[in-house]
Amino acid sequence: MTADSSRQDDADVAGSERLAAAGADPDISPASVLDGVHIVLHEPLDPVNIAGVVRAMKNMGLRSLRLVRPVEYEAERIEGVAHDTRDIVAAIRHFDDLDIALADCVRVAGFSARRRAAKRQRIAPREAAVDLLGHASDGPVALLFGREDRGLDNEALDRAHVIVTIPTTAHASLNLAQAVLVAAYELHVAAVDATRVLAPPRKDAPPATSFQFERLFMEADQALEQMAFYKTRYPEYILRTMRSLTYRAAPDAREIELLRAMAFEAMRSIDRARREGAGEAPSPSEDA
Repeated sequence: MTADSSRQDDADVAGSERLAAAGADPDISPASVLDGVHIVLHEPLDPVNIAGVVRAMKNMGLRSLRLVRPVEYEAERIEGVAHDTRDIVAAIRHFDDLDIALADCVRVAGFSARRRAAKRQRIAPREAAVDLLGHASDGPVALLFGREDRGLDNEALDRAHVIVTIPTTAHASLNLAQAVLVAAYELHVAAVDATRVLAPPRKDAPPATSFQFERLFMEADQALEQMAFYKTRYPEYILRTMRSLTYRAAPDAREIELLRAMAFEAMRSIDRARREGAGEAPSPSEDA
């Protein structure tokens, strides 16, 4: 057994122990296709960037982070920057060699913003997400990112099956965590099975009925008539346009009643102004 293999076995054991300490079962079956995706950081230099990557992974449903010769860091500091990520931090695996970190992966996508002399297959993050998930059923896949100051060197890129470039302006330098977030977002969207389901509004209203729509149009017509809106316009055309606009907006029953109340108050205000102009006293209901 080589020294590197021994270190990998030790890392496997340590990773399982950290998972158990965090209350997670390392032997559970994957709940998402994203569980077979590894984020691999090659020689990251800043613990804050590692924490940013962990946060991005947590947001997008990725769980496996592999670090190759990283800067020294404290797990507590990572969790202090990326809150509620103990499960991911506990499962981080460390490697001394990039080849060992990628050894079990059937597909590797390397991220690079620079053009290289070698003619490599280069795709965008969205294409990469589809490509990687297409191979995930065959085994683990990896997204490979380089160090903050110079990215991936050619030797590291040689391990990637495809090269991914994130579209940017001429200022192509992205923070490490930003790049991981863009890639993880595309994977999250493509995977479908990891997105949380948003709860409906707490005070959801029923859909409006045809009777409610017709009553709204009738009262809106009366309000427009009273304010002389039709003076230089065709009522039939205006009302048909109002119908089309309202149907496109698809208001619910509560919203329909709000629109009716607006039309009713407009008519009351016009009526009140006319009576005041004629010297009439307001009705008791209006005083109230």
